[in-house]
Amino acid sequence: MEVFLIKAAQLILAFAILVIIHEFGHFLFARIFGVKVEKFYMFFNPFTSIFKWKPGKHVGSFSKMKYLREEAQEEENNRTNLEKASAEYDDAVKRLNVAKKNSASESEIEKLNKECDEKDALLKKQIDIKTRQDIAEYELEKKEKPWKRFWGHTEYGIGWLPLGGYCKIGGMIDESMDTAQLKAAPQPWEFRSKPAWQRLLIMIAGVLFNFLLAILIYAGIVYATGEKYVEFKEAKLGMAYSPAAQKIGFRDGDIPLMADGDALSNPVEDRMKMVQAKEVKVLRNGTDTISITIPENFIFALDKEAKEDSVAFNFMMYRLPVKITQVMPGEPAAKAGIKDGDQIISVDTVATPSLDIFLLTLAKYPGKNINVRVVRGENLQDTLSIPVSLSDGAKMGVGLEIDPSAFFKAQEKHYSLLASIPRGITMGTDRLSAYASSMKLVFTKEGAKSVGGFGSIGAIFPEKWDWIAFWNIAAFLSVALAFMNILPIPALDGGHVLFLLYEVITGRKPSDKFLEYAQTVGMILLIVLLLYANGMDIVRLFK
Repeated sequence: MEVFLIKAAQLILAFAILVIIHEFGHFLFARIFGVKVEKFYMFFNPFTSIFKWKPGKHVGSFSKMKYLREEAQEEENNRTNLEKASAEYDDAVKRLNVAKKNSASESEIEKLNKECDEKDALLKKQIDIKTRQDIAEYELEKKEKPWKRFWGHTEYGIGWLPLGGYCKIGGMIDESMDTAQLKAAPQPWEFRSKPAWQRLLIMIAGVLFNFLLAILIYAGIVYATGEKYVEFKEAKLGMAYSPAAQKIGFRDGDIPLMADGDALSNPVEDRMKMVQAKEVKVLRNGTDTISITIPENFIFALDKEAKEDSVAFNFMMYRLPVKITQVMPGEPAAKAGIKDGDQIISVDTVATPSLDIFLLTLAKYPGKNINVRVVRGENLQDTLSIPVSLSDGAKMGVGLEIDPSAFFKAQEKHYSLLASIPRGITMGTDRLSAYASSMKLVFTKEGAKSVGGFGSIGAIFPEKWDWIAFWNIAAFLSVALAFMNILPIPALDGGHVLFLLYEVITGRKPSDKFLEYAQTVGMILLIVLLLYANGMDIVRLFK
């Protein structure tokens, strides 16, 4: 339960940061161009909100609301009345159209026509009231100081459904599906009144801010910690490979050289290049160059392997000597006399020159007595055979050195504040390119099966809170969110961008009714995808 709560907390915090930055991009550009932003919400708020606040107007939590001015409640009532009148009018028109389609009697159609006229009159009245209210607020806003004018006329809130967030931009058909405002004449502070290029920048801003956030995080990480890694060529024992990797031709000890003709150096940076390549060349036995064909579904085999508890590591890891860094008091190794700094070279008759072989070998002796052969001393000149009684889980109770730089020559770089920025740009661009390349695989049979929702995303966070790991994952998710949002799907930013590009190129603006239908279709599609992705998490949970 503790592990679950830690992962969930990291997921929610990362998601909240990404949502706020994304929506702030829309908010900032909308306000720069003088477009009114009615609401700014972190997470969705169907039916109710955890918290909401409009400066100088109201503050509330769930169903409780405190109005800070006398006219604030009247303004809120006017907004509610307009939405209600719009919904009633739409319903009346819908029933009239159905009656005409079904060849209803003249008296029935006349009755419905009369109801439509009454609802239309009521709607126009409410539109007039709300418009006068908005004009008065707009005139007041123009007299205010720039800073207050910038942020002081938006309702800010926190919803209870952590599936995203939104900016409700005046005069725009968005996920709120609030079309009541569009029945009034366009106003100068509305999205629909602005030139196409301004609307385009407002819609792109969310994606842009997510990508800039990723760059900023990567730059911050390299500035704070630098970069330290052992190049493939310096890993004298080569790399160890998981069963999925060995199945396609990799062998323990292979040293990666090239992926589709590009030289490989940094295991962290080049891992995805190897996975996505068509051919990887490795150095085997120190002399032979071997070409390994990478099947298109290899990434799915690794994904499946990563979810199996029986696999010690995923894809590849450095082959490292088995060096003890810590001996736990009272555990089998301590009782046997094993010491910090000892290097294990065999378990019973099995030689363990590297950590991967040691872990696999040790797992075969749960609860048994074994002879562990170690070398000891400053120059590892003393060789000892030590009997050890393993626990039922085949554990010795030791900490092992897993830092390759403790054994091999490492590349180490430190960055100044200015130098960290171009490095952050390079890292962000590389992650975006790799993510975009992998997306084509989602449309394969294996890709559809591997799709995951919030459970899969939460699983990638570490079991213990590690700020560097957290920010690395948050940066990657920010890149992924930017890419997903720019896809040309109605209801996503990319859908709005597509229609705006059409308008810029042709000079013709899609009708509000078309945009409304497109938004509805897009929302349905996204809900279906969301249910499918999270449903796949549940299916995998019970397998």
